[in-house]
Amino acid sequence: MSRVSDSPVRDRDFLLYFAGVTLSEVGVRGTLAINLYHVYLLTESSLFVGLVGLFQFVAVISLGPLGGAIADRVDRRTLVQVMQGVSLLTSAGLAAATYLGVVTPLHIYVAVLLNTGASTFDMPARRALIPGIVPRHQLVKAFALVTPGRELAFMVGPALGGVLVAIGGPGLMYAVDAGTYLVLIVSLAVLKITPAPRRSDHPTLARSILDGFGYVRRRPIVWQLLGMDVVAMLFGAYMAVIPAIAEDILGVGPTGYGLLMSAVPAGALLGSWFIFRSMHRLRGGHVVIWSVAAYGLACIMLAQSRGLLLAIAAALAIGAFDAMGSTVRQAAVQVEIPDELRGRVSSIQQMATRGGPALGTLHIGAVAGVLGPTLALTLGGVVPVLVAGAVAKFTRTLPAYDVPTSA
Repeated sequence: MSRVSDSPVRDRDFLLYFAGVTLSEVGVRGTLAINLYHVYLLTESSLFVGLVGLFQFVAVISLGPLGGAIADRVDRRTLVQVMQGVSLLTSAGLAAATYLGVVTPLHIYVAVLLNTGASTFDMPARRALIPGIVPRHQLVKAFALVTPGRELAFMVGPALGGVLVAIGGPGLMYAVDAGTYLVLIVSLAVLKITPAPRRSDHPTLARSILDGFGYVRRRPIVWQLLGMDVVAMLFGAYMAVIPAIAEDILGVGPTGYGLLMSAVPAGALLGSWFIFRSMHRLRGGHVVIWSVAAYGLACIMLAQSRGLLLAIAAALAIGAFDAMGSTVRQAAVQVEIPDELRGRVSSIQQMATRGGPALGTLHIGAVAGVLGPTLALTLGGVVPVLVAGAVAKFTRTLPAYDVPTSA
């Protein structure tokens, strides 16, 4: 791999990739936020709004393993471009239905299903492209840049969607989203990516999927990294109770709710910056363990907050520690897996990072309905702390692990 720069920020191909992916994510996050809002405008029902999440979850869990297997069989750049094209046509179609005045909630649900389904093929291939763009020892820094790009999209996308809806209605957001997909398609076309070796013989798709799960099972460091992520997201699903905390406990209304929601990605930017600047001095396994423990403590702090400023500080901490751990986990998984399995293992990672929060929201929301938001998130936050402590004390694989950060 011919790369003369010692940092991904000086690599023209990585910067082009980063810009295209971030812009596409802004469109994705803006569209999802407006999908929720649009369904409510059409139905005035929170139940129908919640079905948007159900369609997302179904697509991720049912198509995720297949997406990874396909990513290991075909050219990954082409796969990402094709899936971006599917999403482009989907958003453009939803924009047309909206402007023609014929849109229904069913149209939105189908669009969510198609866009999420496309992303389950797109995301493993997109992540697996990064080792072909930057050298192995730069992967942590590369993911430390990709992570804040995602968090920036979480902040900018919904805000942009609100502005565009105010200007031209939901259809304008969908049309802009279609344009962002086109930008990434073009950006990928001009990238220089080191081609991954391809096998001439392929097992069946079912065998390929099982091989991916089998590899994870046989590699303790990989399943421990993924397991720590699932534990944090399943029991520390703060988003399920933030509305109740804002309204019923803090009494800060929608403005305070918006501040709390914005504080999490803002904290993630800080956490990613810290990893980018300091990872060469830290042991990767230690970062994962202690960031999960600190994430749990931050969830407890948020649950117990009785003032807006303290709650915002807790939300910032949640975002920061989540980003620190997830950055190292993503880079470590890409380093540890052979290229011919990278798509399949990335898809399993995607199931953990996207399916875990969905199940966690359902889980913590159900517990909060019985015990209240404070006790539900407090008890949930205790679990990552205990699991991190147990891993640090009773295992050797993850505490001793480090991610290469030098050539």
